[in-house]
Amino acid sequence: MNKTYTANPADIAVSRKWYLVDAEGQVLGRLASKVALILRGKHKPIYTPNLDTGDYVVIINAAKIAVTRNRMEDKVYYHHSHIIGGIKSIRLKDQMKRFPDRPIEDAIRGMLPKNSLGRAMIKKLKIYAGSEHPHAGQNPEKLEL
Repeated sequence: MNKTYTANPADIAVSRKWYLVDAEGQVLGRLASKVALILRGKHKPIYTPNLDTGDYVVIINAAKIAVTRNRMEDKVYYHHSHIIGGIKSIRLKDQMKRFPDRPIEDAIRGMLPKNSLGRAMIKKLKIYAGSEHPHAGQNPEKLEL
């Protein structure tokens, strides 16, 4: 009879890897779903739902992502300033001009758990608009999606 393996925090700290993802030409939602799996750790045999077993992910060329159909014009992000009548909106096209990393981060954040575990997972995500990043010392492994 096989026993079920459950990871403990000591196992996880040793096995974290760094991955480098080039977002140039990648479709936003497909990229986000694959990166969310890596951040959660679902690609590992030691995956445990109640622990953060995921790896670090560095995304470069975030300003060069692709979207399907007419989403650059049609997709709208909303946020509220917590003042009566304070709802604000911004289109994806304008968001990409001002903050090219936010659409990717928002898409990935929506695919992670909505609790303290999800907040810990999103801290392992590093997004850069250009091709340079300061994480060369970690020797990130290039990940083809």
